[in-house]
Amino acid sequence: MMRNVMLIARRETAAFFASWIGYAMAAAVLAVDGLLFYGFALGSGKQLSAEVVRQFFYFSSGTTMITGILLAMRLVAEERGSGTIVLLRTSPLTSGEIVVGKFFSALAFLAFITLCTIYMPLLVKVHGKVSVGHLAAGYGGLLLLGAASIAIGLFASTLTRVQVVAAIVGGAILVGLLVLWFVARKADPPMSSILVALALYSTHFEPFMKGVVHLKDVLYYVSLTYFFLLLSMRSLDAQRWD
Repeated sequence: MMRNVMLIARRETAAFFASWIGYAMAAAVLAVDGLLFYGFALGSGKQLSAEVVRQFFYFSSGTTMITGILLAMRLVAEERGSGTIVLLRTSPLTSGEIVVGKFFSALAFLAFITLCTIYMPLLVKVHGKVSVGHLAAGYGGLLLLGAASIAIGLFASTLTRVQVVAAIVGGAILVGLLVLWFVARKADPPMSSILVALALYSTHFEPFMKGVVHLKDVLYYVSLTYFFLLLSMRSLDAQRWD
């Protein structure tokens, strides 16, 4: 199984690096992160180094989620649009191998883009101090958030042959999970506590921004990623019988 997963992952990762769209997306993310970091973190007066780094991860989380959805939108929708999905369905590959292989390819490219931003928080070292632990926790949180976003986008990509529609559906699911914390403020206990625990961002990502890693937050993102990957597998299985 792992051999097939790695073959798919290598093929899809190579496609990201061979396409100008992949580099354009990387350039756009770096440009937006750089502008936000300079404008709102470095350019907002004297601040503690830890606060500047926290703001960097705050802004980067937004671009990470958007990039995750955009990277994932093509993974299956493009195959269906071009007709090559038939080859995958009739191949000895299982739905699980296809989904996991494509997921890891998008995650690898997202990790590449994310790690290219490392110079930004390191600029703080010029006039301040940056904790390695804070950076490790923050980047770990970004990758977990990105993995969940890719899994959501991949599920959306299995539902349609149009990449733009996949992006819209994935974005809608993502936004729905983001606003659960707001809905929780209007709900009564214990429903409010349940909604807060399910919210994608406010409860679970903020500790990473501060350099704090909680096991419950890691488990949340891993579980959410697994859930949407499982939905993607079930979606592909259902389509084999269409």
